[in-house]
Amino acid sequence: MPDAPEPITSDLVIVGAGIAGLSAALFAAERGIDATLVGETGEILFASGLMDLLAVHPLEDGRTWEDPWAAIDALRRDIPAHPYARVETADIRAAFDALLGFLADQGLPYRRRTDRNVDVLTTMGGVKRTYCVPETAWGGVRAMEEKASCLLVDFDQLRGFSARQIASALEPRWPGIRTARIPFPGSTRGQYAEQLALALEAPGNREALAADVRACLGTARSVGLPAVLGLYRTEMISRDLRDRIGVPLFEIPILPPSVAGLRLRDAFHRGLTEKGIRLFPHHRVAAVRYEQTDKFVLDIAAPDGEHRLHGSALMLASGRFLGGGLRADRNGIRETLLDLRVHHPGERADWHRQDFLDPRGHPVNAAGLEIDDRFRPLNDGGEPAHERLFAAGSILAHQNWIRSKCGVGLAVASAWGAVKAYGPPTEGYASLSFEKYIDKN
Repeated sequence: MPDAPEPITSDLVIVGAGIAGLSAALFAAERGIDATLVGETGEILFASGLMDLLAVHPLEDGRTWEDPWAAIDALRRDIPAHPYARVETADIRAAFDALLGFLADQGLPYRRRTDRNVDVLTTMGGVKRTYCVPETAWGGVRAMEEKASCLLVDFDQLRGFSARQIASALEPRWPGIRTARIPFPGSTRGQYAEQLALALEAPGNREALAADVRACLGTARSVGLPAVLGLYRTEMISRDLRDRIGVPLFEIPILPPSVAGLRLRDAFHRGLTEKGIRLFPHHRVAAVRYEQTDKFVLDIAAPDGEHRLHGSALMLASGRFLGGGLRADRNGIRETLLDLRVHHPGERADWHRQDFLDPRGHPVNAAGLEIDDRFRPLNDGGEPAHERLFAAGSILAHQNWIRSKCGVGLAVASAWGAVKAYGPPTEGYASLSFEKYIDKN
Protein backbone atom coordinates (compact mmCIF):
# COMPACT_ATOMS: atom_id res chain seq x y z
CA MET A 1 0.00 0.00 0.00
CA PRO A 2 1.59 3.34 -1.01
CA ASP A 3 2.58 5.77 1.69
CA ALA A 4 0.27 8.72 2.28
CA PRO A 5 1.66 11.97 0.84
CA GLU A 6 3.26 14.44 3.20
CA PRO A 7 0.71 16.92 4.58
CA ILE A 8 0.68 20.44 3.15
CA THR A 9 0.97 23.07 5.86
CA SER A 10 -0.36 26.63 5.51
CA ASP A 11 -1.02 29.59 7.74
CA LEU A 12 -4.62 29.66 6.52
CA VAL A 13 -6.78 26.99 4.87
CA ILE A 14 -9.92 28.24 3.11
CA VAL A 15 -12.74 25.77 2.50
CA GLY A 16 -14.97 26.76 -0.41
CA ALA A 17 -14.24 27.73 -4.00
CA GLY A 18 -17.09 30.15 -4.61
CA ILE A 19 -16.74 33.93 -4.75
CA ALA A 20 -16.25 34.19 -0.96
CA GLY A 21 -13.49 31.59 -0.82
CA LEU A 22 -11.72 32.83 -3.94
CA SER A 23 -11.90 36.43 -2.73
CA ALA A 24 -10.54 35.42 0.67
CA ALA A 25 -7.62 33.69 -1.07
CA LEU A 26 -6.94 36.87 -3.06
CA PHE A 27 -7.00 39.09 0.03
CA ALA A 28 -4.78 36.64 1.90
CA ALA A 29 -2.28 36.67 -0.95
CA GLU A 30 -2.20 40.46 -0.99
CA ARG A 31 -1.41 40.42 2.72
CA GLY A 32 1.41 37.92 2.27
CA ILE A 33 -0.48 35.18 4.10
CA ASP A 34 0.48 31.66 3.14
CA ALA A 35 -2.89 30.18 2.16
CA THR A 36 -4.40 27.06 0.61
CA LEU A 37 -7.88 26.89 -0.91
CA VAL A 38 -9.85 23.67 -1.25
CA GLY A 39 -13.37 23.07 -2.46
CA GLU A 40 -15.60 22.04 -5.29
CA THR A 41 -16.24 24.77 -7.87
CA GLY A 42 -19.79 23.96 -8.90
CA GLU A 43 -21.47 27.05 -7.46
CA ILE A 44 -19.41 29.61 -9.35
CA LEU A 45 -20.55 28.10 -12.65
CA PHE A 46 -24.03 29.41 -11.82
CA ALA A 47 -22.75 32.99 -11.53
CA SER A 48 -24.37 35.48 -13.90
CA GLY A 49 -21.20 37.57 -13.98
CA LEU A 50 -23.03 40.50 -12.38
CA MET A 51 -21.79 41.73 -9.01
CA ASP A 52 -24.53 42.89 -6.66
CA LEU A 53 -23.72 45.08 -3.66
CA LEU A 54 -27.18 45.82 -2.25
CA ALA A 55 -30.29 46.67 -4.24
CA VAL A 56 -33.37 45.80 -2.13
CA HIS A 57 -34.13 46.78 1.47
CA PRO A 58 -36.31 46.27 3.39
CA LEU A 59 -37.61 43.10 1.80
CA GLU A 60 -41.10 43.66 3.18
CA ASP A 61 -41.40 46.87 1.16
CA GLY A 62 -39.42 45.69 -1.85
CA ARG A 63 -37.69 49.04 -1.98
CA THR A 64 -34.97 49.26 -4.59
CA TRP A 65 -32.02 51.59 -4.11
CA GLU A 66 -30.02 53.60 -6.58
CA ASP A 67 -27.30 54.30 -3.98
CA PRO A 68 -26.07 50.95 -2.60
CA TRP A 69 -24.01 52.61 0.14
CA ALA A 70 -27.06 54.41 1.53
CA ALA A 71 -28.88 51.08 1.36
CA ILE A 72 -26.13 49.41 3.40
CA ASP A 73 -26.35 52.17 6.03
CA ALA A 74 -30.11 51.58 6.30
CA LEU A 75 -29.67 47.81 6.50
CA ARG A 76 -27.13 48.15 9.31
CA ARG A 77 -29.61 50.19 11.34
CA ASP A 78 -32.44 47.74 10.75
CA ILE A 79 -30.52 44.42 10.99
CA PRO A 80 -27.52 44.96 13.29
CA ALA A 81 -26.62 41.25 13.12
CA HIS A 82 -26.28 41.33 9.32
CA PRO A 83 -22.70 40.58 8.12
CA TYR A 84 -22.55 44.03 6.49
CA ALA A 85 -22.84 45.52 9.97
CA ARG A 86 -19.46 43.96 10.86
CA VAL A 87 -17.50 45.57 8.01
CA GLU A 88 -16.77 49.27 7.65
CA THR A 89 -17.87 50.95 4.44
CA ALA A 90 -14.26 51.91 3.68
CA ASP A 91 -13.29 48.23 3.90
CA ILE A 92 -16.08 47.16 1.54
CA ARG A 93 -14.95 49.79 -0.95
CA ALA A 94 -11.34 48.64 -0.66
CA ALA A 95 -12.38 45.01 -1.11
CA PHE A 96 -14.23 45.79 -4.35
CA ASP A 97 -11.35 47.92 -5.60
CA ALA A 98 -8.97 45.03 -4.99
CA LEU A 99 -11.21 42.43 -6.60
CA LEU A 100 -11.91 44.47 -9.72
CA GLY A 101 -8.26 45.37 -10.11
CA PHE A 102 -7.28 41.72 -9.87
CA LEU A 103 -9.86 40.67 -12.48
CA ALA A 104 -8.75 43.45 -14.83
CA ASP A 105 -5.17 42.22 -14.52
CA GLN A 106 -6.45 38.79 -15.58
CA GLY A 107 -8.12 40.17 -18.71
CA LEU A 108 -11.64 40.26 -17.25
CA PRO A 109 -12.39 43.96 -16.67
CA TYR A 110 -15.56 45.19 -14.96
CA ARG A 111 -17.34 48.55 -15.04
CA ARG A 112 -19.41 50.42 -12.44
CA ARG A 113 -20.56 53.81 -11.31
CA THR A 114 -18.80 53.83 -7.96
CA ASP A 115 -21.65 55.30 -5.91
CA ARG A 116 -24.64 54.14 -7.92
CA ASN A 117 -26.32 50.90 -8.93
CA VAL A 118 -27.12 50.32 -12.59
CA ASP A 119 -29.88 48.46 -14.43
CA VAL A 120 -29.14 45.59 -16.84
CA LEU A 121 -31.21 43.34 -19.07
CA THR A 122 -31.87 39.76 -17.99
CA THR A 123 -32.31 36.72 -20.18
CA MET A 124 -36.05 36.71 -19.39
CA GLY A 125 -36.55 40.30 -20.53
CA GLY A 126 -36.60 41.77 -17.06
CA VAL A 127 -34.39 44.48 -15.63
CA LYS A 128 -32.01 43.74 -12.76
CA ARG A 129 -30.40 46.32 -10.52
CA THR A 130 -26.77 45.56 -9.75
CA TYR A 131 -23.45 47.25 -8.92
CA CYS A 132 -20.69 45.95 -11.25
CA VAL A 133 -21.04 44.43 -14.69
CA PRO A 134 -18.47 42.88 -17.01
CA GLU A 135 -16.99 45.35 -19.49
CA THR A 136 -18.66 43.34 -22.25
CA ALA A 137 -22.11 44.07 -20.72
CA TRP A 138 -21.60 47.79 -20.09
CA GLY A 139 -22.99 48.76 -23.49
CA GLY A 140 -26.29 47.27 -22.38
CA VAL A 141 -26.39 49.62 -19.40
CA ARG A 142 -25.92 52.57 -21.77
CA ALA A 143 -28.44 51.24 -24.29
CA MET A 144 -31.05 50.80 -21.55
CA GLU A 145 -30.55 54.38 -20.43
CA GLU A 146 -30.66 55.90 -23.91
CA LYS A 147 -33.45 53.68 -25.35
CA ALA A 148 -31.95 54.20 -28.80
CA SER A 149 -32.54 51.80 -31.69
CA CYS A 150 -31.09 48.42 -30.70
CA LEU A 151 -30.88 44.97 -32.28
CA LEU A 152 -31.05 41.86 -30.09
CA VAL A 153 -29.59 38.73 -31.69
CA ASP A 154 -29.98 35.08 -30.79
CA PHE A 155 -28.84 31.83 -32.42
CA ASP A 156 -30.63 28.76 -33.76
CA GLN A 157 -28.30 26.50 -31.80
CA LEU A 158 -28.52 28.15 -28.36
CA ARG A 159 -31.30 26.97 -26.12
CA GLY A 160 -32.71 29.00 -23.26
CA PHE A 161 -32.14 32.43 -24.83
CA SER A 162 -34.79 34.16 -26.92
CA ALA A 163 -34.22 37.67 -28.28
CA ARG A 164 -37.91 37.85 -29.18
CA GLN A 165 -38.97 37.04 -25.62
CA ILE A 166 -36.66 39.75 -24.23
CA ALA A 167 -37.87 42.32 -26.74
CA SER A 168 -41.56 41.57 -26.16
CA ALA A 169 -41.13 42.32 -22.48
CA LEU A 170 -39.29 45.56 -23.22
CA GLU A 171 -41.22 46.96 -26.21
CA PRO A 172 -43.67 49.07 -24.17
CA ARG A 173 -40.81 51.15 -22.76
CA TRP A 174 -38.23 50.64 -25.50
CA PRO A 175 -39.94 51.07 -28.89
CA GLY A 176 -36.66 51.08 -30.83
CA ILE A 177 -35.78 47.47 -30.02
CA ARG A 178 -35.69 44.82 -32.79
CA THR A 179 -34.64 41.17 -32.95
CA ALA A 180 -32.94 38.76 -35.32
CA ARG A 181 -32.26 35.03 -35.17
CA ILE A 182 -29.25 33.87 -37.15
CA PRO A 183 -27.35 30.58 -37.49
CA PHE A 184 -24.21 30.38 -35.44
CA PRO A 185 -21.10 30.05 -37.61
CA GLY A 186 -19.17 26.80 -37.67
CA SER A 187 -20.55 23.54 -36.33
CA THR A 188 -24.35 23.34 -36.17
CA ARG A 189 -24.20 20.73 -33.41
CA GLY A 190 -23.16 23.08 -30.61
CA GLN A 191 -26.10 23.75 -28.29
CA TYR A 192 -24.29 24.86 -25.17
CA ALA A 193 -23.02 28.34 -24.43
CA GLU A 194 -19.52 27.10 -23.63
CA GLN A 195 -19.24 25.50 -27.08
CA LEU A 196 -20.30 28.72 -28.80
CA ALA A 197 -17.90 30.79 -26.72
CA LEU A 198 -15.01 28.51 -27.63
CA ALA A 199 -15.97 28.65 -31.31
CA LEU A 200 -15.63 32.44 -31.30
CA GLU A 201 -11.96 32.08 -30.38
CA ALA A 202 -11.50 31.32 -34.12
CA PRO A 203 -11.21 34.48 -36.32
CA GLY A 204 -13.12 32.86 -39.19
CA ASN A 205 -16.17 32.30 -37.02
CA ARG A 206 -16.07 35.92 -35.83
CA GLU A 207 -15.89 37.15 -39.42
CA ALA A 208 -18.91 35.05 -40.40
CA LEU A 209 -20.89 36.14 -37.35
CA ALA A 210 -20.15 39.80 -37.98
CA ALA A 211 -21.31 39.51 -41.60
CA ASP A 212 -24.64 37.97 -40.55
CA VAL A 213 -25.24 40.62 -37.89
CA ARG A 214 -24.39 43.45 -40.32
CA ALA A 215 -26.99 42.11 -42.73
CA CYS A 216 -29.66 42.55 -40.02
CA LEU A 217 -28.36 45.78 -38.50
CA GLY A 218 -30.51 48.41 -40.19
CA THR A 219 -30.56 51.61 -38.14
CA ALA A 220 -29.57 49.93 -34.85
CA ARG A 221 -27.03 51.88 -32.85
CA SER A 222 -26.08 48.91 -30.66
CA VAL A 223 -26.32 45.12 -30.70
CA GLY A 224 -27.12 42.81 -27.79
CA LEU A 225 -26.02 39.17 -27.88
CA PRO A 226 -26.09 36.28 -25.43
CA ALA A 227 -23.01 36.15 -23.21
CA VAL A 228 -20.92 33.86 -25.40
CA LEU A 229 -18.29 36.28 -26.70
CA GLY A 230 -15.32 34.06 -25.98
CA LEU A 231 -14.11 32.19 -22.97
CA TYR A 232 -10.44 33.12 -22.56
CA ARG A 233 -10.01 36.28 -24.66
CA THR A 234 -13.36 37.94 -24.13
CA GLU A 235 -12.15 41.53 -24.27
CA MET A 236 -10.32 41.01 -27.58
CA ILE A 237 -13.18 39.04 -29.15
CA SER A 238 -15.75 41.66 -28.16
CA ARG A 239 -13.57 44.45 -29.56
CA ASP A 240 -12.94 42.54 -32.79
CA LEU A 241 -16.65 41.91 -33.37
CA ARG A 242 -17.49 45.53 -32.59
CA ASP A 243 -14.98 46.73 -35.16
CA ARG A 244 -16.28 44.29 -37.78
CA ILE A 245 -19.95 45.14 -37.19
CA GLY A 246 -19.44 48.89 -36.76
CA VAL A 247 -21.58 49.58 -33.67
CA PRO A 248 -21.14 48.89 -29.93
CA LEU A 249 -21.96 45.37 -28.72
CA PHE A 250 -23.09 44.16 -25.34
CA GLU A 251 -23.64 40.78 -23.73
CA ILE A 252 -26.83 39.73 -21.95
CA PRO A 253 -26.50 37.16 -19.12
CA ILE A 254 -27.75 33.68 -19.96
CA LEU A 255 -29.16 30.86 -17.88
CA PRO A 256 -26.66 28.77 -15.89
CA PRO A 257 -24.33 27.04 -16.17
CA SER A 258 -22.95 30.22 -17.66
CA VAL A 259 -19.93 31.33 -19.64
CA ALA A 260 -19.59 34.23 -17.19
CA GLY A 261 -19.08 31.76 -14.34
CA LEU A 262 -16.44 29.89 -16.32
CA ARG A 263 -14.63 33.15 -17.04
CA LEU A 264 -14.60 34.07 -13.35
CA ARG A 265 -13.39 30.64 -12.31
CA ASP A 266 -10.56 30.62 -14.83
CA ALA A 267 -9.48 34.18 -14.01
CA PHE A 268 -9.36 33.40 -10.28
CA HIS A 269 -7.54 30.11 -10.69
CA ARG A 270 -4.96 31.60 -13.03
CA GLY A 271 -4.35 34.74 -10.99
CA LEU A 272 -4.31 33.07 -7.58
CA THR A 273 -1.82 30.48 -8.77
CA GLU A 274 0.42 33.31 -9.97
CA LYS A 275 0.18 34.84 -6.48
CA GLY A 276 1.31 31.62 -4.81
CA ILE A 277 -2.01 30.35 -3.49
CA ARG A 278 -2.24 26.55 -3.40
CA LEU A 279 -5.45 25.45 -5.08
CA PHE A 280 -7.28 22.15 -4.68
CA PRO A 281 -10.31 22.74 -6.93
CA HIS A 282 -12.78 19.89 -7.48
CA HIS A 283 -11.67 18.43 -4.16
CA ARG A 284 -14.00 17.56 -1.29
CA VAL A 285 -13.14 17.95 2.38
CA ALA A 286 -13.92 14.58 3.94
CA ALA A 287 -13.17 15.52 7.55
CA VAL A 288 -11.79 18.34 9.71
CA ARG A 289 -10.36 18.05 13.20
CA TYR A 290 -8.24 20.11 15.55
CA GLU A 291 -5.17 18.37 16.91
CA GLN A 292 -2.91 18.86 19.91
CA THR A 293 -0.26 20.19 17.52
CA ASP A 294 -2.27 23.43 17.43
CA LYS A 295 -3.26 22.78 13.82
CA PHE A 296 -6.49 22.19 11.95
CA VAL A 297 -6.17 18.94 10.00
CA LEU A 298 -8.24 18.42 6.86
CA ASP A 299 -8.59 15.11 5.04
CA ILE A 300 -9.19 15.74 1.34
CA ALA A 301 -10.87 13.23 -0.97
CA ALA A 302 -10.02 13.53 -4.67
CA PRO A 303 -9.88 11.37 -7.81
CA ASP A 304 -6.08 11.36 -7.65
CA GLY A 305 -6.02 10.07 -4.08
CA GLU A 306 -6.24 11.43 -0.58
CA HIS A 307 -4.46 14.56 0.63
CA ARG A 308 -3.99 16.05 4.06
CA LEU A 309 -3.83 19.75 4.80
CA HIS A 310 -2.61 21.38 8.01
CA GLY A 311 -3.58 24.95 8.81
CA SER A 312 -2.88 27.27 11.70
CA ALA A 313 -6.24 28.87 10.92
CA LEU A 314 -9.33 27.72 9.06
CA MET A 315 -11.94 29.72 7.14
CA LEU A 316 -15.31 28.25 6.21
CA ALA A 317 -16.59 29.73 2.93
CA SER A 318 -18.44 26.57 2.01
CA GLY A 319 -21.80 28.09 1.13
CA ARG A 320 -25.25 27.04 2.18
CA PHE A 321 -27.24 23.98 1.09
CA LEU A 322 -26.26 23.99 -2.60
CA GLY A 323 -22.58 24.42 -1.74
CA GLY A 324 -22.72 21.78 0.96
CA GLY A 325 -21.87 24.08 3.89
CA LEU A 326 -25.19 23.44 5.64
CA ARG A 327 -27.37 20.37 6.00
CA ALA A 328 -30.97 20.08 7.15
CA ASP A 329 -32.91 17.20 8.63
CA ARG A 330 -36.10 16.83 10.62
CA ASN A 331 -34.36 17.98 13.77
CA GLY A 332 -32.80 21.19 12.49
CA ILE A 333 -29.88 22.58 10.49
CA ARG A 334 -26.20 22.08 11.23
CA GLU A 335 -22.91 23.00 9.60
CA THR A 336 -21.45 20.00 7.78
CA LEU A 337 -17.72 19.91 8.63
CA LEU A 338 -17.47 20.83 12.31
CA ASP A 339 -21.13 20.39 13.30
CA LEU A 340 -21.31 24.05 14.32
CA ARG A 341 -24.53 25.54 15.61
CA VAL A 342 -26.69 27.17 12.93
CA HIS A 343 -29.11 30.00 13.60
CA HIS A 344 -32.54 29.07 12.14
CA PRO A 345 -36.24 29.14 13.00
CA GLY A 346 -36.83 26.70 15.81
CA GLU A 347 -39.60 24.55 14.32
CA ARG A 348 -39.41 23.11 10.83
CA ALA A 349 -42.98 24.28 10.21
CA ASP A 350 -41.73 27.85 10.66
CA TRP A 351 -38.98 27.62 8.03
CA HIS A 352 -41.22 28.53 5.10
CA ARG A 353 -44.13 30.89 4.50
CA GLN A 354 -47.38 29.79 2.91
CA ASP A 355 -46.75 31.77 -0.27
CA PHE A 356 -43.72 30.44 -2.14
CA LEU A 357 -43.16 33.88 -3.73
CA ASP A 358 -43.71 35.86 -0.52
CA PRO A 359 -41.70 39.09 -1.05
CA ARG A 360 -40.21 38.81 2.43
CA GLY A 361 -38.59 35.51 1.51
CA HIS A 362 -38.67 32.45 3.77
CA PRO A 363 -37.25 32.52 7.32
CA VAL A 364 -34.95 29.61 6.51
CA ASN A 365 -33.19 31.83 3.96
CA ALA A 366 -31.62 33.74 6.87
CA ALA A 367 -30.25 30.56 8.46
CA GLY A 368 -26.51 30.27 8.89
CA LEU A 369 -23.57 30.64 11.23
CA GLU A 370 -23.71 33.39 13.79
CA ILE A 371 -20.40 35.21 14.15
CA ASP A 372 -18.71 37.77 16.35
CA ASP A 373 -17.18 41.01 15.08
CA ARG A 374 -14.06 39.08 13.98
CA PHE A 375 -16.07 36.72 11.77
CA ARG A 376 -15.55 33.80 14.15
CA PRO A 377 -18.47 31.31 14.29
CA LEU A 378 -20.14 31.00 17.68
CA ASN A 379 -20.69 27.74 19.53
CA ASP A 380 -23.80 26.58 21.36
CA GLY A 381 -22.82 28.76 24.31
CA GLY A 382 -22.58 31.91 22.21
CA GLU A 383 -18.77 32.05 22.40
CA PRO A 384 -16.26 31.78 19.52
CA ALA A 385 -15.95 28.11 18.60
CA HIS A 386 -12.19 28.59 18.13
CA GLU A 387 -9.84 31.57 18.24
CA ARG A 388 -8.59 30.89 14.71
CA LEU A 389 -11.76 29.63 13.04
CA PHE A 390 -13.45 32.12 10.67
CA ALA A 391 -16.39 32.13 8.26
CA ALA A 392 -17.39 34.16 5.21
CA GLY A 393 -20.00 34.24 2.46
CA SER A 394 -23.52 32.89 2.23
CA ILE A 395 -22.98 30.46 5.13
CA LEU A 396 -23.40 33.45 7.47
CA ALA A 397 -26.71 34.06 9.25
CA HIS A 398 -29.12 37.02 9.29
CA GLN A 399 -29.00 37.73 5.56
CA ASN A 400 -31.09 36.85 2.52
CA TRP A 401 -28.66 37.58 -0.28
CA ILE A 402 -30.90 36.41 -3.12
CA ARG A 403 -33.82 38.72 -2.41
CA SER A 404 -31.65 41.57 -1.16
CA LYS A 405 -29.50 41.43 -4.31
CA CYS A 406 -26.27 41.46 -2.30
CA GLY A 407 -24.69 38.07 -3.06
CA VAL A 408 -21.26 39.08 -4.37
CA GLY A 409 -21.11 42.06 -2.03
CA LEU A 410 -21.76 39.83 0.97
CA ALA A 411 -19.14 37.32 -0.21
CA VAL A 412 -16.45 39.92 -0.91
CA ALA A 413 -17.06 42.08 2.18
CA SER A 414 -17.14 39.14 4.60
CA ALA A 415 -14.05 37.58 2.99
CA TRP A 416 -12.22 40.87 3.49
CA GLY A 417 -13.44 41.12 7.08
CA ALA A 418 -12.43 37.54 7.92
CA VAL A 419 -8.95 37.87 6.38
CA LYS A 420 -8.44 41.19 8.14
CA ALA A 421 -9.48 39.60 11.45
CA TYR A 422 -7.00 36.77 10.92
CA GLY A 423 -4.15 39.16 11.47
CA PRO A 424 -1.95 41.95 10.13
CA PRO A 425 0.08 41.57 6.93
CA THR A 426 3.19 39.44 7.05
CA GLU A 427 6.39 41.38 7.67
CA GLY A 428 7.60 42.91 4.43
CA TYR A 429 4.10 43.51 3.08
CA ALA A 430 2.57 46.95 3.27
CA SER A 431 -0.91 47.30 4.66
CA LEU A 432 -3.54 46.94 1.96
CA SER A 433 -3.97 50.01 -0.19
CA PHE A 434 -5.67 49.75 -3.55
CA GLU A 435 -5.89 53.30 -4.89
CA LYS A 436 -4.48 52.04 -8.20
CA TYR A 437 -7.59 49.87 -8.63
CA ILE A 438 -10.21 52.59 -8.16
CA ASP A 439 -12.42 52.95 -11.23
CA LYS A 440 -12.29 56.60 -12.32
CA ASN A 441 -15.22 56.13 -14.72
